[in-house]
Formats: sequence, structure tokens, C-alpha cells
Amino acid sequence: MPNVGFRVFTAIQRPDKALIEKFRDVPVANICDNMGRIYSVDASIKPYNNVRLLGPALTVKVPLGDNLMFHKAMEMAQPGDIIAVDGEGCMDHSLCGEIMMRTAMKRGIAGFIVNGCIRDVEALRDMNFAVYAKGVQPKGPYKNGPGEINVPICIGGQAVLPGDILVGDADGVVVIRPADAADVYEKASKHHSMEAEKFRKIEEGTLDKSWIAETLTKKNCEII
Repeated sequence: MPNVGFRVFTAIQRPDKALIEKFRDVPVANICDNMGRIYSVDASIKPYNNVRLLGPALTVKVPLGDNLMFHKAMEMAQPGDIIAVDGEGCMDHSLCGEIMMRTAMKRGIAGFIVNGCIRDVEALRDMNFAVYAKGVQPKGPYKNGPGEINVPICIGGQAVLPGDILVGDADGVVVIRPADAADVYEKASKHHSMEAEKFRKIEEGTLDKSWIAETLTKKNCEII
């Protein structure tokens, strides 16, 4: 008999590692701009150090203030995975701290993104481990369950599915469906090259800004 709300799905279709790695140096803003500007998590989810987030999502859905299934997901995760936890945005208890972060690093897990709180932020600042979360709370979690692993979740207003590619930098996190990844990378890479060319023209003083006047004229802007 199904036990909805307390289940672990073990199968996850991870994208090719070479495809994921293509996004290593592509700014999140450039990726998002080439996904209709609608696939980034909202500003409530923040980075807590300067380590870039990159990897496939292993998703976890937990009840308020409980991390039992977060621990189970860490046992299941493969090297390079990002554990994405939907804690319903609870700000009353942290869902992980330094012990779990160091354990994850030892296992080769690439990072956490948490729709909820973390703790031990001072220690995290010096770790080579990416963590994004909604907030910080010193109170620890319960470990009673229930929860589910490898189901669709929501983080920062974005649906995250098992195996989605998560890319994060100081600007935030973008969610890429594996089926879209090759096309998104091609467009974002071209966008990145276009920006580099604009930076060059800015330094030379040759950047064309005539579009501003043209747009104002087209929209019948009155200049007093």
C-alpha cells in the first residue's frame, strides 16, 4: 500500500556530467536571460559563501523543522549531486549545519540548496562547499519524518525536479531541465561572448547607445 508523504524514490535520471560541466563558468544571469527570465529562484534564496553551485538535483521534501529525510538523501547522493530541500520555507528551525556540510563534502556532494534555514554560517564561509538557503536559525531540527525523496519540490518559487541542473553564483540560482540544457548552454555562451564584446567597446568608448533615443522616439516620450 502506498505511503504518500513518507516515501523514498531511488531512481533518478542524472544528465551527462560533461553537459553539466559546460555551465561551470557561465554567469547565472546570462543563463536566466536565455530562459525567458523565468527560471531563477527568487531573492529569498541566498548564497552563504562564494562557492559556485553546479550539479544535478537530488530532491527532498520535508515537514516543518524536520531533517530525517535530508539525512537519508545524503546517504543516497552520488558525488557531484546537489541536495535540494524543500522545507516549506520554515524559519523556526535550521535543517542543516556544519556537521552535515562536512559529511556531505567528504562524500563528494557538491552543495545544498534549502528552502528553509541553515546554521553554523561562520564555519561555512571558509568551506569549499556551496550552500544556498532562505535564512539562518540557531535552533536545530527534529528527526521524526515524514518526508519524500526524489519528488517534485518548490524552492524560491521554482519547481525543481529530480535530475534538474542547478547553477548558482552570487546572483542566485537557475533551474535547467536536462532536455533543454544543450540549447540553453549554446544561447547563454553566445550571450556571454556578446557581453565580453560590449565590455571591450566600453573601454574603447565605442559602445553604441543610439537605441535609447530610438526607443524613446518610438514610444512618443515627451522630453521637456
